[in-house]
Amino acid sequence: MNISVAGENSLMIYFGEETSPIVSARVQHAVHLLEQAFGSVLIDMVPSYASLLVIYDLFRTDIHTIRPQIREVLAGLDQVEVQDGALVELPVYYSLESGPDLQTLADRASLGVDDVIQLHQAQEYRVYAIGFAPGFAYLGQVDERIAAPRLATPRQKVPRGAVGIADRQTAIYPTASPGGWNLIGLCPQLMFDPNADPSMPVQVGDRVRFKGIDRQSFLELGGML
Repeated sequence: MNISVAGENSLMIYFGEETSPIVSARVQHAVHLLEQAFGSVLIDMVPSYASLLVIYDLFRTDIHTIRPQIREVLAGLDQVEVQDGALVELPVYYSLESGPDLQTLADRASLGVDDVIQLHQAQEYRVYAIGFAPGFAYLGQVDERIAAPRLATPRQKVPRGAVGIADRQTAIYPTASPGGWNLIGLCPQLMFDPNADPSMPVQVGDRVRFKGIDRQSFLELGGML
């Protein structure tokens, strides 16, 4: 574990150099431990795949005090084991109509379109982080046979519910926005609803499986083409 200065009132804690369930579990457990230890002294914490940004109140502590305290609180973190979160199944309408990059991905991998769809559904993914936009859950890891880099030129508008692949990550766009991920389908499930409780169907640490549905089912579930 490495703790470095990120700003005048913030620290970045690094838990590893690779994406893995155990590193993700340590990040999430660290959030819990620091919340308990410091309470309102912390203004915010922003977890990522293998790091945690900690923002603290300069009027109540300083770097010389809080950095060694954080080390002490997190001293036993290496003993943390992976705890499986909830298993969430999300429906996806996979097709050339809903997934404009499906054929390109298939050609790139020397596979058929149905093979790409099957490989995407076959994995059980872990929610490693939520960011970019509320409800944008970064899921990993995609089968390496269908992993693909982001588009060289991002689209100006990606529709809400678009299911994409970038490198070995996959995600669902919670709202219409610009984006450069490879699009392979559409999900009718709302990924962020500020009026719902909880506001998102998945949380960091949860497991996700995708289930293919047909066009009619997609529309009946509220999907839009």
